[in-house]
Amino acid sequence: MVVFPDIAPVLLPADGRFGCGPSKVRPDQLQALFTPLLMGTSHRAAPVRHVVASFKDGLRSLLSVPEGYEIVLGNGGASAFWDVACACLIDSRAAFGSWGAFGAKFALEAERAPHLRTPLVDEAEAGSLVTLAPRDASEGVDAYAYPHNETSTGVASPVYRVDAPGALTLVDGTSIAGAAPVDLTRVDAYYFSLQKALGSDGGLWVAVLSPAAIERARRIEAAPQGRWIPQFLSLSAAIDNSRKDQTLNTPAVATIIMAQRQVAWLNERGGMDAVAAHCAQASSLIYDWATAHPALSPFVTEEAWRSPVTATIEINADVKATDLAAHLRAHEIVDIGAYRGVGANQLRIGTWPSVEISDVEALLECIDYCLEQVL
Repeated sequence: MVVFPDIAPVLLPADGRFGCGPSKVRPDQLQALFTPLLMGTSHRAAPVRHVVASFKDGLRSLLSVPEGYEIVLGNGGASAFWDVACACLIDSRAAFGSWGAFGAKFALEAERAPHLRTPLVDEAEAGSLVTLAPRDASEGVDAYAYPHNETSTGVASPVYRVDAPGALTLVDGTSIAGAAPVDLTRVDAYYFSLQKALGSDGGLWVAVLSPAAIERARRIEAAPQGRWIPQFLSLSAAIDNSRKDQTLNTPAVATIIMAQRQVAWLNERGGMDAVAAHCAQASSLIYDWATAHPALSPFVTEEAWRSPVTATIEINADVKATDLAAHLRAHEIVDIGAYRGVGANQLRIGTWPSVEISDVEALLECIDYCLEQVL
């Protein structure tokens, strides 16, 4: 059994949170929860609605949301939005790009939906990706869906529109929204949760919707003798409430407050250009270190596909990544284990906007120190 050495406090990162979701929450975000008349008050009253409005305005600036697109909030996380999309955005059949857990989960939801035709799924091995192409009109595909960043594998895809007449393009931005630039004119729904780059907590989904997506939802939900859509999954209800700066049901108010504070902070530090540069620098430190290390290698071999926010690394030696991660956790370096079932012997490190470059450097020094003592 490998016995790792103790790590001197002087070597440790100032903050040891490197998880890929939930991610590091900054003290400033937690302090915002003490603002009077927010926590413990009605989400339909002015103080909370003002926070929602500020959050939406901040996102519109950070993500460069196009004119005519709307920012919509709903109860539940991104997994709830998959059900919303199956109910309100996929008319008959969808085609999916799947190269990890999250793309596969959305496709499975569509496969199980009794009112939809069996989805078409283009798959790639974990660590790779596929690019969706328009299907033949006879196949009846009216929506194309793929992840921008696959949280489970650390693969980032270019964002593109599938050029198929009348079809919507749905992109899962959960683990990269707010950390990398995206041309939203190329998509109809760019949806995400708030516990990744936005350093908040779970309980809500956010979607940037094109006019075409809004029209599709309205049409499906208004169809006479149409499908049954639970109110909780009604995209029209979410749109109508979001226009009032609220959600259908009582939201996780703390999640909204922390997300609003994070978006404001990201804009204050220079907006998307500065944030993307920070994440790219942090992740590049890890990829370059792993490439140069005799016992390590980046899991994603194609450089253009490597995520700027979820760096996955394989240990190519007789050292169990799970044991190393447990040892580091004992020293308050947490959540760097692999996603279940991905990779042979893997670490996965979150390099979010809130993660300091100096902490990434310290983390790599700690891993080096541990490996040097046992290899």
